[in-house]
Amino acid sequence: MTRRRAANGLIAAGLLLAAGACNPTVKIEAPDKPIEINLNVKIEQEVRVKVDRELDNVLAKNPDLF
Repeated sequence: MTRRRAANGLIAAGLLLAAGACNPTVKIEAPDKPIEINLNVKIEQEVRVKVDRELDNVLAKNPDLF
C-alpha cells in the first residue's frame, strides 16, 4: 500500500506542477504608433445630405428640368 500511496502522491504532484505551468500570460503594452481617428466619413455624409436637400428643392421648383 505504501508504494501505491507514493505513486499516487507523485502523480498528484506531477499534475499540480503541470497545471501550474499552464497559467496564461496577459501582456498590456502601449502601441508604437499613435491612434488615428478618421472623421472624413462624417463630414462627407453631412455634405451629401446638404447637396441632396438642395437638389430636392431645385427639382421641386423646376419639375421639367430633366
